[in-house]
Amino acid sequence: MRLTNGDDVTEAVAGCTAVLRTVVDRDWTAVRAGRLEWDCRATAVHVADDLIAYAANLAGGAQDAYVPFELTLDEGTDNAGLLHVVETTGALLAATVRTAPLGARAFHPYPFRSADRVGFAAMGIAEVLLHTHDMAEGLRIAYEPPGDLAASVLACLFPHVQPGPAPWPTLLWATGRGELPGRSPVTEWRWNNNLAVPAERLTLVGVRPAAAHDLRLGGSGGFDWLGGGPYEGTRDAASFLMKAYEAGVHRPEFGVFALVRHEDGRAIGGIGFHRAPDEDGRVEIGYDLVEDARGQGYATEAVRALARWALARDDISSLFATVERDNAASHAVVGRAGFVRVSDEGEAAEELAYELRG
Repeated sequence: MRLTNGDDVTEAVAGCTAVLRTVVDRDWTAVRAGRLEWDCRATAVHVADDLIAYAANLAGGAQDAYVPFELTLDEGTDNAGLLHVVETTGALLAATVRTAPLGARAFHPYPFRSADRVGFAAMGIAEVLLHTHDMAEGLRIAYEPPGDLAASVLACLFPHVQPGPAPWPTLLWATGRGELPGRSPVTEWRWNNNLAVPAERLTLVGVRPAAAHDLRLGGSGGFDWLGGGPYEGTRDAASFLMKAYEAGVHRPEFGVFALVRHEDGRAIGGIGFHRAPDEDGRVEIGYDLVEDARGQGYATEAVRALARWALARDDISSLFATVERDNAASHAVVGRAGFVRVSDEGEAAEELAYELRG
């Protein structure tokens, strides 16, 4: 599993056009694309339209809606010409993903109204893989994409879905196109791009399973870290995230966030939830900073931003945090963020508990 990129878009499109060129002489308008209501030609046009729309939104920095234009083919465009359009729009998305700034985000409605370059790459790849499957099913030709592409799409866009025995059948099941033993059929689904919570000098950027996997192995998770890498607490949190993902209990909005500084785009720490809220709406948070970023108020800012976001939800009534007794800096952080100590000061206690109610 890895974070999707421009090369992956290119690979997905090449696989699509290669298999469809074997039937380019057939009438695609006469064949329904698998379980879709569209015929195969309309489905191929839809793929090209999505690829160029994703490229346009990311390149144009769309904020509230898609860039207002629509792909239209010249009259008389045959199937070969249509595949050329798919190749071209795929190349445009790949180039846009490669050249977009690391922290760039643009409009996409699901589920948090924005996506980054990894998300747009993954959505483009998903459109290509899934709709090539639909067209191949209708045209009765064989198609199966590389497993690593399907695994990356799952980890980027379906972080709430437990990995299955093989990524491609799991992706088909997750999008209502197949069955998996022991799992109920899927009838409704959406992309699940990562959450970004804004703060004054920071953005709290949701860490995807693919990024968490890299972090727990000692990598960067796709972030540019101040000091060369995260503090050990962030790597530990990434390991817990991966365990939840692998068990199928990960809720991405209650995962781990990297603290990305606006002034230079560098990640300076991590913050997140230990797990989803309990039945009473209580949820625990934790945080850390790289050493070079400490003492500048970043932790307090991050805690306040996460608390605002969390307490605005109907399913959260309070946040709590535990702080080591001798960690004076962290006691100050939660105090400035409005948390109140709720544990006693018994000398035997190694940690003190704080709570913030909505």
